[in-house]
Amino acid sequence: MASEGTATASPAERDGPADGRLTALLTCAMAFSMLQLFLLGALGPRLVDELAVSPALLGLTTTIGFGTAAVLSPVGGRIVDRIGPRRSLAALLLLSAVALALIGAAPGAGLLLGAVALGGVPQALANPATNQAVLRAVPPARRGAVTGWKQSGVQLGAFAAGAPLAVLAGGIGWRGAVWTGAAAALLTGLWALRTLPADPPPPLAGPRTDLVPRAMVAWLGAFSLFLGAGIASVNTYLSLFGAQRLGLGATTAGALVAVLGVAGIGGRVGWSKAARPGRAEWLPGWLALGALGAAALLAAALLLGPLVWVGAVAVGVFAVSGNAVSMVLVLQRAAPGRAGQDSALVAAGFFTGFAVGPPLFGLLAQSGRYGPGWLLVAAEFAVAAAVAFCWAVRDRRRGGTA
Repeated sequence: MASEGTATASPAERDGPADGRLTALLTCAMAFSMLQLFLLGALGPRLVDELAVSPALLGLTTTIGFGTAAVLSPVGGRIVDRIGPRRSLAALLLLSAVALALIGAAPGAGLLLGAVALGGVPQALANPATNQAVLRAVPPARRGAVTGWKQSGVQLGAFAAGAPLAVLAGGIGWRGAVWTGAAAALLTGLWALRTLPADPPPPLAGPRTDLVPRAMVAWLGAFSLFLGAGIASVNTYLSLFGAQRLGLGATTAGALVAVLGVAGIGGRVGWSKAARPGRAEWLPGWLALGALGAAALLAAALLLGPLVWVGAVAVGVFAVSGNAVSMVLVLQRAAPGRAGQDSALVAAGFFTGFAVGPPLFGLLAQSGRYGPGWLLVAAEFAVAAAVAFCWAVRDRRRGGTA
């Protein structure tokens, strides 16, 4: 496929923000787009106690948020292609702030679930908006590194939820911690408006919106579905697992999510830099196999508790890095004018996995069966690896056109 990266940089692109500021902004945007997921996971023990939220309902919050994101992603990609990354990122951050504020105000499960559904909208915009910003303002030679850093923003959100915000919740309460996140998202939205170059006029016509992914996008979407199912289960229940089965305090259990986040930042940056054409096609499968081993470590923590920390690191290094590499592949191969749509369709598979995984795990967690739960996660990662390797073999046979 031809890549948008082959186009000559426009004056707007050449006059855009420096790589460092742009990378920081896009990293923050990705962090806020999914911060609610990690906050619900890190604050899970407090929500279970204070809002009488059951473990199964905790999983349902993830289903609603990412179900919304999965449904809206194809349309969101088309919107980003038309209105541009600056407007899209500003809308993303504003909606993230509103959703977090509503979560902090929720008196019970009803408003909590509604706020989480609203939070699915910025998730649908995040990958296409940030990918378009990379294509507009970053030279082709730097795009892999910038993509890795901005995708690591998701794990920065995990760190923020599991460390500073979880600690803050111990001092001012979980609502105050969530409202602090909302205020930070709003300030970042103002920063985006001041930093990003103006969007170009919308095209008079563009490629039609495909609701059904094809070729590479379809394979990566299927890979992302199973990968996302496993990652979402870990994100949602790792802290609760530490508190309920390993005897960790609420703050220490929240630190598991922070450890996962820090490992994920390093993994996404490192593997994205390594994802050069010819090698990138095989990385998703190998990363999914590493994720399978990470799930086995979490299961083994039932017998040897400290292994939970090793498992959390391994999930960050391998599992969460798979999504970043898939986005690098999209940027390398997207046809002109389709980066937003292709990114959104791959993200839709990822979000569908996030919607499906936690409720299945939650049924097991509800009865305290965390061992079978981690084995379920391992099976999801195994299927993701199989899909990724099948595509890589097919792609090699077809000369990079599959």
